[in-house]
Amino acid sequence: MIKSDDTTDNEITGRCYCGATTIRATRQPMTIAYCHCADCRRVTGAPVAAFAAFDAAAVTFTPDAGQKVTATPGVERTFCGNCGSPISGRYDYLPGQVYIPVGVLEQANRLAPRLHAHASQRLTWLHIEDDLQRFDASSRVQLLKAQNRQT
Repeated sequence: MIKSDDTTDNEITGRCYCGATTIRATRQPMTIAYCHCADCRRVTGAPVAAFAAFDAAAVTFTPDAGQKVTATPGVERTFCGNCGSPISGRYDYLPGQVYIPVGVLEQANRLAPRLHAHASQRLTWLHIEDDLQRFDASSRVQLLKAQNRQT
């Protein structure tokens, strides 16, 4: 198992590009998902995004979660105020959860996605060959089920 010297097996840590914002989760993610929607591609600048879903009560951001941006009603995203790295996403329809881009987490190598959300918006030239379940739209039902298994 990959971990830094100052974490336990259950902790997940991360940071923005410049290191001004750090992330610490005291529990493992509820799930990890690819998202192919245009909003997530714009937020990450990548052809597909990957986010880890955490119980919001188990995550701390130091000094804070960064600058808040709401471009879509019911969706709040945060970014490092110094370097602009995406830090988190919160969605009204997924209460109590916080989504953190896998790429900012130190343990990213062991946080493999478990599903594809918004697969109908996948870029036609992008081909990820896996056996994961694909949802044409939001996978909110599965994400809420993952939360319920944790509580």
